Amino acid sequence: MLRLCGLIAVFLVAAFTTFDASADRRVALVIGNSEYREIPVLKNPDKDAEDVSKTFRLAGFEVFVAKDLTKLQFEEQFRNYLAAADGADLSVVYYSGHGFQIGGENFLIPVDASLKNAADIEVQAVKLDDVLQQLRAKSKIQVIILDACRNNPFPRKDYWLRDQLITAGNTGLAQVKSSLNTLIAFATEPGAVAYDGAGDLSPFSSAFSRRALAPNQEIRTVMAAVRRDVVEATEGKQVPWENSSLIDEVVLMRRANRPSLPPVLEKVVPSGVGPVALDLPEPVDVDGGSITVSIERPPALGRLLLDGKAVAVGEQIDGKDLPRLKMDVPKGVAAAEEVDMLAYATHDNWGGEAQGIMVFRVKNGEGAQGEQIVASLETEQKQQVLERGIHITGAAEAIEDREISVPVGVGPVPLKLDFPTRDPAVSLKLASYPATGTLSLPDRALSPESSLMADEVDQLRYEPQIGAAAPVEVGFEIRADSNSSKPATMKLSPSVDPCDQAAGEPLDLQGVVPGLLPNEIGAEAVKACEAAVTAYPDVARFRYELGRALLAAGKIEEAKKAIQAAADKGHVRAVFELGYLNATGTGMAVDRKRGNGFYAAASDKGDPYGMTSWGRALFNGYGVERDTGKGLDLLLKAAAMGHTYAMNDLAAIFTEGRNGVPADPARAVAFLKAGVERQDMYSMNLLGRNYLAGVGIEKDPRQAQALFQKAMDLGQPYAPASLARMYRDGVGMGQNLDEAQRLFELATARGDQSAAYDRAALEMQKGDKADQAIAARFLAFAVALDFRNELPGAEATLTKFGVKAKTAALKQLRGELKSKIAANGSLDDQLVKTARAVWEQANPRRDLF
Repeated sequence: MLRLCGLIAVFLVAAFTTFDASADRRVALVIGNSEYREIPVLKNPDKDAEDVSKTFRLAGFEVFVAKDLTKLQFEEQFRNYLAAADGADLSVVYYSGHGFQIGGENFLIPVDASLKNAADIEVQAVKLDDVLQQLRAKSKIQVIILDACRNNPFPRKDYWLRDQLITAGNTGLAQVKSSLNTLIAFATEPGAVAYDGAGDLSPFSSAFSRRALAPNQEIRTVMAAVRRDVVEATEGKQVPWENSSLIDEVVLMRRANRPSLPPVLEKVVPSGVGPVALDLPEPVDVDGGSITVSIERPPALGRLLLDGKAVAVGEQIDGKDLPRLKMDVPKGVAAAEEVDMLAYATHDNWGGEAQGIMVFRVKNGEGAQGEQIVASLETEQKQQVLERGIHITGAAEAIEDREISVPVGVGPVPLKLDFPTRDPAVSLKLASYPATGTLSLPDRALSPESSLMADEVDQLRYEPQIGAAAPVEVGFEIRADSNSSKPATMKLSPSVDPCDQAAGEPLDLQGVVPGLLPNEIGAEAVKACEAAVTAYPDVARFRYELGRALLAAGKIEEAKKAIQAAADKGHVRAVFELGYLNATGTGMAVDRKRGNGFYAAASDKGDPYGMTSWGRALFNGYGVERDTGKGLDLLLKAAAMGHTYAMNDLAAIFTEGRNGVPADPARAVAFLKAGVERQDMYSMNLLGRNYLAGVGIEKDPRQAQALFQKAMDLGQPYAPASLARMYRDGVGMGQNLDEAQRLFELATARGDQSAAYDRAALEMQKGDKADQAIAARFLAFAVALDFRNELPGAEATLTKFGVKAKTAALKQLRGELKSKIAANGSLDDQLVKTARAVWEQANPRRDLF
C-alpha cells in the first residue's frame, strides 16, 4: 500500500507540473489590394489577405483584415490598428498588392492611386518607412511582410520626395534598414519582381500560410522554409528575402499548453463481474488539435479493455476512445478491498503531454454484497449520465441567446457568464469565432480552434476591435463526451463609451472614434467623462478627454490637471496638448520653448498633431533653431497620417517656396485637394483661393464659390470673407454689396481681422452715406483681432477717424459688454481693448475655429 502511495505521488508531481502561462498581446494588420482603378488589377492579393488573416487568427492574433483600400481607407484602418497595437508585444503588417521604390524609399499603393503628377506620391501612396516608424513607437517587436515586389505600373518617371524630384525605380522594392527587434520580409530579393503564380494564392503567401502554422517554430525558421518553398515553386525565379534585427524570439504559432485533464479520479471496481466502464472523461486539447493516449502503468489487479480487446502498456489509442475504456478484474481477486491504480499519458500534435491517474478500490463482486456493489455502480453510472446531461443543458441555456454589450478600448472585458457547472468532464469548443475582436482567458488568447474547460468559462473575456461597430456572434459546442453535446450561441455588441462619443479627438492614435473638433464638444461631455474616469481609472484616454471637455466648458485649471494626469499615464495626445497650452498661453504664460519640448515628445511617439506642431516650429524656427529638412519631413509624415493641418502648412510652403524649398503651386494644390477630400474646412477655403486666382490649377470661379460656401457652412472663420470679396467685386457672379457686407460681418464675428478691415473699407466706399461710427467699429475689430500683426495699416487708418465717430463706436461696443472695462489710455486704445473684449465675450476660446 505504501508503495502504491509513492507511485501516486510521483505521478501527481508529473500531472500538476505547470508551464509559465502568458497572454502576450499580438496584433496583425493584413491588407490585400487587388481591384486597382488606374493601373492593372492583380489576381491574388484579395485571396492572399483572406488566407493569411485566417492563419494569424489560428495563431491567436487580433487580426485587422482589409481589402482594396483607398488612401483614406488605409489611413482609417491603420489608425485603428495602431490604437489596438499600443503597448503590444508583437505587431505585424502583412501587405499584398502593388508597391514600388523611389530613391531607396518603398511605397505601398492604394487602389485609387493614379500617380500622374509629381506630387501625387505624397498624397496618394503610403511610405513604408512611415508605417515602420509608427509601429516602433507602439510595440515591442515589429514584423512587416511584403508581397508587393511587382513591376512599377505607372508611366511617370519622377516624383517629389521631400525637396527633390526623384526618378522612380522600375522593378521591385528597395532594401530597408530595420531598427532593433524588427523583421522585414519581402516576397523576393531587393530590386527583383515577385509573381502572382498560377493558383488562387501567390507563391509567397501560399507558402507563408502553410509554414506559419508550424507549432513552436521561430519566425526566422519559418521564413527559411517559406524561401525554400517559393524557390521550388518558381523554379528559382523568385527568392524571398528578409532583414532581421530581432533580439527576442518570435513564435507565430505557440503551442505551450498541454491537453487538459481532470484531477485524480477514483473508481470502485468489483471483481468477477466482467468488464466495468471506467467513465474516464475525454481529454481536451485547448489548442484544438487531436489527442492520443498511451497506458503508462496498467492496473495490477485486472486488465484494460477497449471494445472487448486488451490494451497493452504503451499502446496508443485515440483520445476520443478513452471514455469507452473498461477494466476487467478476474473472479477471486480482492477477497478484501484492495487499492490499484491506472496511469496514462495524453499527447497532442505539438509535443505537449499530460498525465492522468485513476485510483481503483477493487472489491469482491461475489455474493449478495457483490450484487449490491454492481447495482450501486449501475445507479451511479446512470446518475452520472443524467447529471452530465443536466450540466450540458444548463450550460447551453446560460449561453444561448445571451446579448452582452462590451465597451471598446478598455482592454479585455470579462463576460461574467455565471457558468452553472465546473464538471471536469464538460468542455466547450469554439464552433464559431467572432468576426472581429479577440476572445481570451487570463493565461492565453483563444483561436478559432480552441477549447476551454468548464471551470475556465467564468474567466472568458472579449476585447472588441477598435473601429468595428457591428455585433458579433460566438458559437460553442458544449460537450461531456463524443456522444453528448449541445450547441449554444451568444451575441457580443461593441459599445463606445459616452465620453469617447462626447469628447474623443480626431487622429488620436490611442483613441477609438473619429473624434470631434473643439467647437463640437457639448455641455454634456464633462459629466460623461467624469463617469468614464471613475469607471476606468487606468484608461488614460478618458482623463485626456475629460481635459478636453473641461477646456470646452472654460474650466482651464481643472482641464490642465486632467490633461497632465493623462500624460503621466502615457496618453501621447495629452503630451501634445500640454505643448499647445504652453505655446498659446492657455491658462498660463506663453512659453513656446517649453511647448516645443512637449511637441517634440509627442512627435517622437508618432502623434500626427505633435509632428505637425514640432515640424512647423523646426521649419520656421519658432522658439528653436531652424532645421528646414527635419521640419519638412515631419510635416510630410503628419500629412501622410491624414492630418489636414500639416497638409495646409505644406500647401503654404509649396505655394510660395520657403526656406530653400522650391515653389511648386501644383504640389500645393495636391495637398489642398487631399485636405478637401478629408472634409477640412481650411483646405476648402485655401483651395478656393487657388481656383479664384488660377494658382497651380486652372482658374474656375464657380469651383471657388462652391468651396467657400461649403467651408463657411462648416464654420470656417475666413471663408465668409473669401465669398464676400467675390460678391463685392462681382467675380464669377453679379455684384451684391449687401451680401458682401453681411458676409464680412459674419467673418469678423468668427475672428477674421482682414474681414473686419474690408467691412470698414466697404462702409467708407458709400461716400456721404457712410456711417463713420460703423467704419471705426470694424477698424477697431481689425486691430483687436490682428494677433500676428498682419494688418499694420489698420491701426494707422483708425487714428485718422474723428473723435465723434470713435466715441460713438466705443459707446456702442461698451453697451454690448456684460461687464465693465477700465476706461484708461487713449481713445484708440480704449476702442481696440473694448472691441477685443466684445469678441472674447462671444468667443471665450480662441481655438474653437
